[in-house]
Amino acid sequence: MSTNRPRDARDPGVGAQAVPLATGVPPAPRQPPETEGPPLVRWLHTPRPAAKPGVWRAGHVPKPPEDPDRLGDRELHGTALLALLAGWLVWSLYINGYLGAVTWPLDWIGLDARWRGTTTVGRSVSYVYDVLFACLLFYAFGRVGNGPMLWRRWRPQALRLLCGRRDIEPLSRRRTLRAAAGLLGAYVVWRLSFNADGFWGFWLDPLFAMVPDEASNNWWQDRETTAYALANLWYALYTALIVAVFAPLGDWRGVLRHFPLDPLRRSRGAATADERAELARLTDFTELRAAGAGAAADRLADEVRNGAMGDVDYARIAHAWGAVRARPTELPAFGDAARAQGAAAFVHPSGDRDLPVRAARHDLLTRQVRIGTAPDEERNPYEYRGEDVALDPAVLGTSLLAVGPPGSGKTGRVIRPVTEALCLHALTGQSAVVAVGTASAGLGPDAAFDIIVRVGDPASTHQLDLYGGASDTDEAAALLAEALVGGSRVEPREAAAVLVQLIGPYQAAYGQLPGVPELRAMLDGAPALLATLRDDLNLAGAWDQQRELDARARQAQRPDDLGPHLADRLALLDRAGFSQGDGARRTRPFSLGSLVHPLRVRVDLPATGHAEAGRIITRLLLAQFTAAVTTRPDRSLFACLVLDDATAAITAGTVRGLTHLRPANAGAVLALRTLDDVPAELRTGLLGAVGCRMAFSGITTWDAEHFARAWGKEWTEDQDITRTPDRSGGTFRRAARGVRKLFTGRETTTESVTVRRVERERWSASELAHRVPPRHAVLSMTSVSGEPGPPVLVQLG
Repeated sequence: MSTNRPRDARDPGVGAQAVPLATGVPPAPRQPPETEGPPLVRWLHTPRPAAKPGVWRAGHVPKPPEDPDRLGDRELHGTALLALLAGWLVWSLYINGYLGAVTWPLDWIGLDARWRGTTTVGRSVSYVYDVLFACLLFYAFGRVGNGPMLWRRWRPQALRLLCGRRDIEPLSRRRTLRAAAGLLGAYVVWRLSFNADGFWGFWLDPLFAMVPDEASNNWWQDRETTAYALANLWYALYTALIVAVFAPLGDWRGVLRHFPLDPLRRSRGAATADERAELARLTDFTELRAAGAGAAADRLADEVRNGAMGDVDYARIAHAWGAVRARPTELPAFGDAARAQGAAAFVHPSGDRDLPVRAARHDLLTRQVRIGTAPDEERNPYEYRGEDVALDPAVLGTSLLAVGPPGSGKTGRVIRPVTEALCLHALTGQSAVVAVGTASAGLGPDAAFDIIVRVGDPASTHQLDLYGGASDTDEAAALLAEALVGGSRVEPREAAAVLVQLIGPYQAAYGQLPGVPELRAMLDGAPALLATLRDDLNLAGAWDQQRELDARARQAQRPDDLGPHLADRLALLDRAGFSQGDGARRTRPFSLGSLVHPLRVRVDLPATGHAEAGRIITRLLLAQFTAAVTTRPDRSLFACLVLDDATAAITAGTVRGLTHLRPANAGAVLALRTLDDVPAELRTGLLGAVGCRMAFSGITTWDAEHFARAWGKEWTEDQDITRTPDRSGGTFRRAARGVRKLFTGRETTTESVTVRRVERERWSASELAHRVPPRHAVLSMTSVSGEPGPPVLVQLG
């Protein structure tokens, strides 16, 4: 099926010419952007390190290994403040002469206090000794106050403030000590030279030599003379000399290169040759140039630099280049198209180069869409605390089940962003999406989709195929039976046997499968239609199918025949306008077998007066989707079905079908109000069939029990505190405890703490039902490669 079919007639963006070719500005990165370059260049330069499943990788900074003895913020900062005050007190006592014992080493080697206070050398030695003692205090109280831990805690924020980035590697211990020693030496020399007592005044001798009369040595201190400026210049030259001597000793230039103090730019360049090569590959298309398509690379690089290319354009061209690398014979055609069309090359058949509006943050290089942030609290695993949480095909390929009451944020904060992301991926040629919901669900504007199927609307340009494009009668009957009787007491296999007895003869006679009105009439036993069908089978020579009609006629005489029941179910679809009457001939059929193309499809279910028909259609689409994507000959496109309301859509057959989606490069997103909408015997199987589970705030305790069992248990430390009355001490302590009990009414107790390792649920049912704040959800993800993720509390939005 062609993907360039026109949209709905009421869509203002019908046709490629009516939609402006937007260039799509990518979202701003987490770090402050560079001052130069278009937004696309800054977006491409954003680091994207590897991370756990579900972590937003754009601008992500990997965390250091978790410290099991990590102190809390209050304890860490309180200890540091206490150590600072204690160190300041000791230094104050030393400066004011109350710690005479500290200077005993100088007295012991013969450098008494009189010598240290009267001679220039003595005062210099005394000052250096003071500096060394201050360094000793700084080191000792820094260790007592957990200074290294405090620096590691605040290092990312300091680097981000000074350098504009947080992922700079720390200096080695040797380089740090060398730089600190050089800085300390320069400070000591500078203070000895500029001290008010004039310890080192020799550097002023050249300035004094400029005046013949020694009595006027203070001429340069008169601010009204030009000599005052000359003296300040002399100060500056001497300071520059000190810096020039100690800078090479401390390798300050290397330190500044390692920490570029430039808060307006994220980085001045790649730190390694590999990073520089990666940036050149992204922005200069070096791979394309090396393959011999230099003109195409120049055209694309120019459009990247001048801002004519958007993130969707870049992702689409990168995907096309990946296909060329797999088939090198396509390189000439790729080069010609890129050179001629630039950023508009390989555009989607609809002509769209971006969506009309974006409601979420997207990163098309990693194919992620951000849905929220994991709060920095103990209930979340260490790797996810404070990190942005995102979804991508790597986790959606295992299917997602979202359960939450109305108003909890399922549609606006999860379903809509996921649908929007898949539509963007379809524009890049990497995905196909079918979003199903009511017309008021708000899954996206009409201009964001290629095909819009409005069930029951005569103005709709497309109509759902009742059989999902199936050509085999047995498969068509099985899919239809799953939709009509799935989830009820009727066995779908028995219903399929009844349907195939009519579908098979009808196809043999007329070369096509029956529509809803024809199939409903045959199930009702319409004698004229069945007689005409029998005559047409004789004309077609399909005598074997006449036996199917005979069998159907015999079964119709039984009181427990399923024919009338199936006819009643089809009547629901007929009344909802599924076949659209005479307008069906003017509409185009749409089947889920078309998902071999990068299609963006939205299905609007009938109005609320046809709720049961909507449930039948939802089951029909889910059954057809699992059957279509698992039999695709080409599975390079990621196919996803998004159900805004999967109520009554879960059957035993669809649960089995969900387990087959992962190897078929496909997934389903199912939203439920409660697990009570799923038959009790299928709830455990459903939670086991999906790899991503999401429990929203406000779920019931019995729903939470299923999630708690699915997420399992983990080993944790449990503390048992035992309090016993305090009977220790003498008469005075016992009397003091008695007076306290008399006034407070509380007896003094002693506590004993027992710590043991126990296995507890990651999230208990009570916590899920009562401790998840509004607009939050607990989400666990599993990647298609099998990497599991723990349940994470996510603040949505």
